[in-house]
Amino acid sequence: MSSSGGYDYRPRPRRRGKSDDPRFRKEWSGPGPDKRDPELLGSLLPQIVRKNGWTRKVADASVFGRWEAIVGPDIASHCRPQHLENGELLVVAESTAWATQLRLFSRQIHGKLAAALGPSVVKRLKIVGPQQPTRSFGPRRVRFNGSRDTF
Repeated sequence: MSSSGGYDYRPRPRRRGKSDDPRFRKEWSGPGPDKRDPELLGSLLPQIVRKNGWTRKVADASVFGRWEAIVGPDIASHCRPQHLENGELLVVAESTAWATQLRLFSRQIHGKLAAALGPSVVKRLKIVGPQQPTRSFGPRRVRFNGSRDTF
């Protein structure tokens, strides 16, 4: 008995009926596949990319992520993609000799990129050598007529 006149105001536990029993639910999943079953993220990812309009960004990013697999380990060990903008891919070689060699193979490299990623991702390759260090220090500079390696 409670102090409020003999009536217990606490909520009574509900009796479970047929609608509360999981065995009688209509949406209960059976042994076969169901739309509510968990799915692998890899199978859902293409749908998410398409739905959010990220197709172009993913294709552009895959150039950098899959560079070694696309061009091969020999070429990838001597150069790296640096920048992709408006279909032009800037590739930086480790030396000027490798930059010259890669320019000779630019059609084959472009063909591999088009086969792996599609023809509209990389439209043009620009292959350059490494960035040369500057030899000018301070606010004033003097121009030299000759090449930089004969002082």
